[in-house]
Amino acid sequence: MTGAHAGEMSRVRELIETIRFGFLTTIDLHGSFHARPVQTLGFEPDDTLWFFTDRGSGKVEELNHDIRVSLAYADPAAHAYVAVCGSGALLRDPHKARQLWSVEQRAYYPQGPEDERLLLLRVRIERAEYWLTPSRVAYLVAAAKAVLSGVPAGIIGENHKIE
Repeated sequence: MTGAHAGEMSRVRELIETIRFGFLTTIDLHGSFHARPVQTLGFEPDDTLWFFTDRGSGKVEELNHDIRVSLAYADPAAHAYVAVCGSGALLRDPHKARQLWSVEQRAYYPQGPEDERLLLLRVRIERAEYWLTPSRVAYLVAAAKAVLSGVPAGIIGENHKIE
């Protein structure tokens, strides 16, 4: 990864670690998109994201059928948005689960990181994009300029694609 891409990925990492909760989209057995909320538990330097999932979850069957995934993160209050695409893999690794563990996970896995139902979902990011948008006032100023000049505004804020 080039230095510029590495810097942009570090911004993606910072945004995801701040937002933490996103929507994971998989492809179901009929070829339709299936999205659900997830909590990001880790972001490795090699652009790998980590999540917990239940062995009985529908996403297990979906990922066994098609490993392509997408994640979307949004923090409207901070005007920050992130989308990533990649490949997912399911693992059983109590050691890694202990590294990612927090007490709130007990609600889902009462036997802790060794719970037989607990699987790790590893997502390797292949592409990412983020948007940092300014306040509503900036949009109103851009709208006024567009009306006065007759020229639509371009990108308002910051947008970066990382491939």
